[in-house]
Amino acid sequence: MKISKILLVPIISFCLVVFVAGTMNAQPAQATLDQAQRVEIDKVFAHFNNDTPGAALAVAKNGEIIYKQGYGMSNLEYDIPITSSSTFHVASVSKEFTAMCIVLLAQQGKLSVDDDIRKHIPEVPDFGETITIRHLLHHMSGLRDQWNLFSMSGWRASDVKMQSDVINFVEHQKELNFKPGEEYVYCNTGYTLLAEIVERVSGKSLREFADEHIFRPLGMKNTHVHDNHLEIVKNRTYAYASQRGGDYRISIPIFDTYGATSLFTTVEDLTLWAYNFVHKRVGGEEGVNMLLTRGKLNNGEELSYAFGIQHGTYKGLETVGHSGSDAGYRAQFTMYPEHGVAIIVLSNVSNGNPGGLARQVADIVLADYIVEPEQQARQQTQRERRQTPEPPALTEKQLKEYAGSYYSEELDVFYTIVFEDSVLVLQRKKFDDSAMRIRETDTFSAGGYTINFVRSDENNITGFTITTGRVRNLRFDKK
Repeated sequence: MKISKILLVPIISFCLVVFVAGTMNAQPAQATLDQAQRVEIDKVFAHFNNDTPGAALAVAKNGEIIYKQGYGMSNLEYDIPITSSSTFHVASVSKEFTAMCIVLLAQQGKLSVDDDIRKHIPEVPDFGETITIRHLLHHMSGLRDQWNLFSMSGWRASDVKMQSDVINFVEHQKELNFKPGEEYVYCNTGYTLLAEIVERVSGKSLREFADEHIFRPLGMKNTHVHDNHLEIVKNRTYAYASQRGGDYRISIPIFDTYGATSLFTTVEDLTLWAYNFVHKRVGGEEGVNMLLTRGKLNNGEELSYAFGIQHGTYKGLETVGHSGSDAGYRAQFTMYPEHGVAIIVLSNVSNGNPGGLARQVADIVLADYIVEPEQQARQQTQRERRQTPEPPALTEKQLKEYAGSYYSEELDVFYTIVFEDSVLVLQRKKFDDSAMRIRETDTFSAGGYTINFVRSDENNITGFTITTGRVRNLRFDKK
């Protein structure tokens, strides 16, 4: 029997889950969704159809699903629609499960979150500063982010990346971005190392440990840590990147690195995880509270980030959750603890915007509790226009001084700077050439990098440092 286009609209690739925790002090949200609410929710996802990727949706209360839908297509080549049982790669939503594995090992007395990570991974260099497991959990370690390092080393998105490759980056890191505990800078490397710690302490793979201690106890039968990119997974969604003109191309992450990412799950299974924050079957009261504990910087400033969990607010309501983004996959897991509500949206397209969709659903489901921000009158203020200094004009001779071959011992890679057509050009392995634009004396930008040249006491250029995203002052020496 052929499914009509109209019926396919509510079957695609964003996943919404709502559960109500009746144990909270605040007045709980309503127990069910009426027909009008369901219609309004479907309208939020109506732009997904049988010609587009999309999302999956489920609404649950106290672990019981009261509404579930799919919107758009799981596979555009074979016309397979998304359903609430479709499997998604949920990217950084994985982090809360990795963190829970650490919590469980701490409860078993096999580690402390205040352990020096070198106790468990001695390959980590001695930077002269102690990095603890807690630093990794709260993104306060100062380690360089693995995805930036892969790119800077010349890896393409299509290259298979292994857990051992990330460990290798860490082994060769020469210095930290900052002193541990001084700053919060999101770092995927930290959660990859946490997965490594789980494996070394427990003697089991992260996949095995999480399955035994989290997924099976909670009945999450369609969830696993995906540690083999060649593995066949039933009901897996394909992921896509949107293109100009409304076209799509396949965009599936290809790596066997996990801990920071690589959880495969469904919206139906995520309702069971959401309910664990209420009944606390896994971790108990102590473990769940530990997972929700915010980090603190060395100066005492409290962070919004806990153990793989982000605290926040939306229209006056407290939120707890995490987002995710890898290749074409997008994910949003949000709970509203004051009202016992969780909203989860999973998508298989790069412009899916699950965070925005989840908030629109919250506007419908929690309409009686949302506080709209007050409209403030626009005030015309006179602001001093910031004077951006003009970059220095360099002669051809001065520009040629920067040309040469530069080597990073940390990345084991060469970058070349050449002078072509009166312009400096940065050349990198596997990447297109990038024109270098001068910003100020000895500082250029190119390819998303800020490049600061280093001079000797004799004023000769000896190298440069690169800063980009979550990597700071990575050194290259002139050869």
